[in-house]
Amino acid sequence: MRVAFVSLFTPHHGATPARSRAHRIARQLSDRGHDIRWLCAQWWGGDHDIFEEDGISYRRVVADPIPARFAARLPAALRRAGPDIVHAVNSPPGGAGAAAATRLVHRAPVLVDWWSDHPADSTFAYRWIARRADGIVVPSEAARTRIQEYGAPSDVVETIPESIDFGLIESASVDDRFDVVYSRRLDRDSNVESFLLGLAEVRDREWRAAVIGEGPERHAAERTASDLRIDDRVSFLGATPIDERVSIFKGAHVAVQTATRETFASDLLWALACGCVGLVEYQADSSAHELAEARERGRLVTSPRELADAFLEAGSAPSRTVDERFERYDHRPILERYLERYRSLLDARGKL
Repeated sequence: MRVAFVSLFTPHHGATPARSRAHRIARQLSDRGHDIRWLCAQWWGGDHDIFEEDGISYRRVVADPIPARFAARLPAALRRAGPDIVHAVNSPPGGAGAAAATRLVHRAPVLVDWWSDHPADSTFAYRWIARRADGIVVPSEAARTRIQEYGAPSDVVETIPESIDFGLIESASVDDRFDVVYSRRLDRDSNVESFLLGLAEVRDREWRAAVIGEGPERHAAERTASDLRIDDRVSFLGATPIDERVSIFKGAHVAVQTATRETFASDLLWALACGCVGLVEYQADSSAHELAEARERGRLVTSPRELADAFLEAGSAPSRTVDERFERYDHRPILERYLERYRSLLDARGKL
């Protein structure tokens, strides 16, 4: 199958969850023998239009990442690429919109992989894409609700979560230095203060905690830990490679998510698959609760005080280093769900 990925930006321009998700799917499809062509702004050196890397053929649509110019030139580029399926990232919306508007030119169904809305993007463009795409994939039910509010028919939208390397989890060593772990980029939405306040409520108990992640709010979080007089038991580890994170998750007993905004709580998923008890502070703009609610080893809380109580209750849960129930999130079954979606769109191709 020939798949044309449409995204003005690639992870080479700067990694974001949406770009990384699309790039991972593209590489996995290539590894399975599919012909992958990524239509984008040039990120490589030289004046050649095509650059091959890791089984992906990057095709220059524009030299500079100008959204309007990219959208204008995309239909001709898609016709030259001759895809069976167009896999478009939702932001900037011009690419997905141009692909959906010109299906009669390139003759391929358009699947939009919709991670999250960008504040600089046009709401009108999002509504247009939601109504015109042949298929839409979102990572969480919270994201699905938002896209349907834009007008997407319910049968067009499918929830396909992020994936993990379950083999890495099974083979990783155990780093048992910490009892409790928080792992996420420390930005303005991280709300790590709630995590620290919950820990402070149980300072009379024996525990060691790790905060994994880097970002502009790290220093503020470190000051909070110091002000709460728990900085001697909280280690700020900064950005940590995934294999090291997995070892820490396997050794920890509890993983906590308190972020106020989260399209998909990827690190929480990894931690739950590593056997952690998952404690999530419910937030209206976060989907993290979807991973923890209605699970034997998960609990939702609404305040640092409830979080402290949940810490104590979690102590009675048996320790685990792997939770086999999360094997369905492995890269392979998640990729199969994308392929099934591609096939269903191709089966309906005669309607285009």
